[in-house]
Amino acid sequence: MKIKTISLNENNGLYKWAFGFAVFSIIYNIGEGLISTYLGYEDESLALFGFGSDSFIEVISGIGIAYMIIRIQKSKISDRGNFERTALRITGFAFYALVLGLVITSIYNILSGNNPITTFWGVVISTISILVMWLLVAGKRKVGIKLNSAPILADANCTMVCVYMSIILLISSGIYELTSIPYIDSLGTLGLSYFAYKEGKECFEKANSNEYCSCD
Repeated sequence: MKIKTISLNENNGLYKWAFGFAVFSIIYNIGEGLISTYLGYEDESLALFGFGSDSFIEVISGIGIAYMIIRIQKSKISDRGNFERTALRITGFAFYALVLGLVITSIYNILSGNNPITTFWGVVISTISILVMWLLVAGKRKVGIKLNSAPILADANCTMVCVYMSIILLISSGIYELTSIPYIDSLGTLGLSYFAYKEGKECFEKANSNEYCSCD
């Protein structure tokens, strides 16, 4: 069986694509975070506000990914440096802080009976996010497979977590918009908190090793 090899120019081109995906993620998450937190606050939707807050944390993660791609392009066998480990720890702490805030606020909303004015924008934003993130996952996986790069493939799997979180927001927002069942928004927020906790835990695991977790 022949092993397919790629030229140096194709190799550099693929790394440019990988870096471009990372930059796009940063820009997209900034926009998504600004819009989601604003609309979540205006509509009193904790799930949408929490989703937007998560997007800002993903920006920090995206910066670390962009740096990682530059590093592995220069040397595939190099270990993580202090910059990447620091970025991972900051991201991990941010996820844990978000989880704490969302869980406490969700419980408060349930006990006090607070519900969103509307979750319409949660449906719109989550639908767009699912489409964008799924295309991003497909692009990262294609590049990762061609480069035979475990770090890029692991990053693609981690991007799938954003798809799962978008699905949770879509379901909770959709159900509430159609039925106005109490606490659905808060339950959706708790679902987002679960994945945010998993992401935070993964960040610390990566920061303390040179392994590339798969975010399963």
